[in-house]
Amino acid sequence: MTAALLALVRRDLALAAGQGGTIGMTIGFFIVAASLFPLAAGPEPALLARAAPAVIWIGALLATLLGLDRLFQADLEDGSLDLLLLGGSPASLIVLAKCLAHWLATGLPLVLASPLLALLLGLDPAALGVLAASLLLGTPTLSLVGAVGASLTVGLRRAGVLIALLVLPLYVPVLIFGAGTVGQATLGLPVLPGLGLLAALLLLSLPVAALGAAGALRLATS
Repeated sequence: MTAALLALVRRDLALAAGQGGTIGMTIGFFIVAASLFPLAAGPEPALLARAAPAVIWIGALLATLLGLDRLFQADLEDGSLDLLLLGGSPASLIVLAKCLAHWLATGLPLVLASPLLALLLGLDPAALGVLAASLLLGTPTLSLVGAVGASLTVGLRRAGVLIALLVLPLYVPVLIFGAGTVGQATLGLPVLPGLGLLAALLLLSLPVAALGAAGALRLATS
């Protein structure tokens, strides 16, 4: 079972890096979205530094939405989703494996690219570690919650718009705690409570997303 799930993760990563182009598209969108803010707000360093946590987190949130509509849709179209659900592995573990692949293709590149963008926006270098930690805890939650939206809309037309409408309200707590924690770090205030809340959201989203998405996929393929 473990070998099959790891093979599923490797397959999804290969698709994301190859013909899907998800990794490059995600990083490109993240960089462009974060770079547009200085053009709109002006070159004032104090303003850019103060807004940097929110800008980076909003960019990461929107970049995570890219490709969510294909998380299960491609497998449904080629029939592999039915084979996966009938293959003996629990549906919840299949969901978690696909969420892991999605995070490795989208969330992890965002975490790695965020320090450079933060420096370009003038964020205090002392807060870079907190920024990376908040994204490391928050972006997996974005993938897990997004998987629930993707499973509920699998097989529907214009699923990308529907997924955004479903999951964006659920992303708000992660956005608030993520950007707020980095803002606390720039002011020299304690950051452990904010990071703890992000970790709690991640732990809560694991079973909820796995069971919820698994149930929605069974209904979609029944």
